[in-house]
Amino acid sequence: MNGPYDYGYWLVAVVMSAVFVAFAFSFTRPKNWRDWRSFGAFSAFVVALFAEMYGFPLTIYLLSGWLGSRYPGLDLFAHDSGHLWQTLFGIGEGSPWAAHFNVLHVLSNVLIGGGVLVVMSAWRVLYQAQRDGRLATTGLYARVRHPQYVGFVAVLFGFLVQWPTLLTLAMFPVLVWRYARLARIEEREVRKRFGAAYDAYAAQVPRFVPRPGVRYDGPPPEPPGKERQPEVTYG
Repeated sequence: MNGPYDYGYWLVAVVMSAVFVAFAFSFTRPKNWRDWRSFGAFSAFVVALFAEMYGFPLTIYLLSGWLGSRYPGLDLFAHDSGHLWQTLFGIGEGSPWAAHFNVLHVLSNVLIGGGVLVVMSAWRVLYQAQRDGRLATTGLYARVRHPQYVGFVAVLFGFLVQWPTLLTLAMFPVLVWRYARLARIEEREVRKRFGAAYDAYAAQVPRFVPRPGVRYDGPPPEPPGKERQPEVTYG
């Protein structure tokens, strides 16, 4: 170690973890064991990330021998060394400003911030649809069927771009798989409740990746006197 030890800030790790866990909880509101498992997996990712970002750099410690031989001048336990992609690709060297305004850091911030905005925007549409007892097919839901899951994945990927760790790299594909599986399960439930209306929507709108020029124009008009559909929750 060539310089000061820039970790051990466990209070910061706890606060940052709490902020993102609370964010996820406020926009997912788990209602059953399946929801709680997905929320728990997201929370575990966030806790593992910030524990290494501010508490103890486990990944750096485990890779210290390889990193020390490959990058002999690297101060392994300086905070900036945790940006491993920047170290491996030689990006952002020279000053703290270069380290925090290079292409990887900017991309990370765009993914995290954009993902948060997607989740918030999609939640407002979904909340109103639930209150009205109808499908959520406007706003971002007119472009993809599960914008909230897209937003959460963008946030997770943004963290990996900025601060990769062995634990979070292993957890990321598992979380993506869980969101994809959860989306399919929820679609079956929604289809049972809304029938042909959901089939018409799903036939036009992609599940996760928007297509240029594809936008849902709205469900067919409901006949007079039709009962309100029960509330449904999906991502």
